Amino acid sequence: MPDLSGRTAIVTGANSGLGFYTAQALARNGASVTMAVRDVAKGNSARELMGPIRGNLDVWRLDLSDLTSVRTFAHQWSESHTNGLDLLINNAGIMAIPRRESVDGHEMQFATNHLGHFALTGLLLPALVAIPHSRVVNVSSGAHRMARRINFDDLMGKKRYSKWGAYGQSKLANLLFTSELQRRLAANDLTVTCSAAHPGYAATNLQGVGPAMSGASLEGKITAIANKVLAQSPQMGALPTLFAATMPGLPGNSYVGPGGFGEMKGHPKLVDRSEAAKDPAQAELLWQVSEDLTGVDYPLDL
Repeated sequence: MPDLSGRTAIVTGANSGLGFYTAQALARNGASVTMAVRDVAKGNSARELMGPIRGNLDVWRLDLSDLTSVRTFAHQWSESHTNGLDLLINNAGIMAIPRRESVDGHEMQFATNHLGHFALTGLLLPALVAIPHSRVVNVSSGAHRMARRINFDDLMGKKRYSKWGAYGQSKLANLLFTSELQRRLAANDLTVTCSAAHPGYAATNLQGVGPAMSGASLEGKITAIANKVLAQSPQMGALPTLFAATMPGLPGNSYVGPGGFGEMKGHPKLVDRSEAAKDPAQAELLWQVSEDLTGVDYPLDL
């Protein structure tokens, strides 16, 4: 990684898993990192566990499933960091949980994994534009291939809900958002770039939340065993995100994942995405729907 002294970064979901090791690596290389977390107490505990750093670590509260929280965070952060933002890493997420609705009435996985990050990025865009060659990195998943398209007819899963289907859709949304944001940034001649990354199969607490919420003890036990036997470490899982965030000269709309078999493990490389994730019409429609649902209009002219 290059020296990041003087650079400012935000990492969502930085108190555990991939976010923890992403924030730690950035701060150890000199960046000033805001750990944007839902639980400040857990964030402070995570900060203490990160050990020696060269940069700075601050813990801020952000609940991505609550659009009021997103607006409050973006407003207060921008007011206190008037020099701008070098790097926004949209990492936080939830996976395969029973159907729940956010405080805003949106299906929880779509709300947290996509809509919250869509709104956050739009609200922080002026801060990103203020820094030449700033970057946005959206953390997606190989599970985006589970979704053949965004189901706009039943976007919130009210008619029919599958916990894995909803997760795959939210991860597909991450990639469609990445490509459409990059298209709009380029059309406005801005030097901000947006790319995506996925961790492969990394052992984090993400996999255990869904079974615990469902009361599926057998599924939870199987998941725990698979994490120990099959998965790579969260440190390795964070490498594609760090690659996308810091590799010099990386073009916008890149997608980075592990280089091993099936993109499940290994060191980062540029990887491909599904045909559904390359659909410009779906990407544009998702953008319009996301602006309507969040009330966040990007200051971009086309």
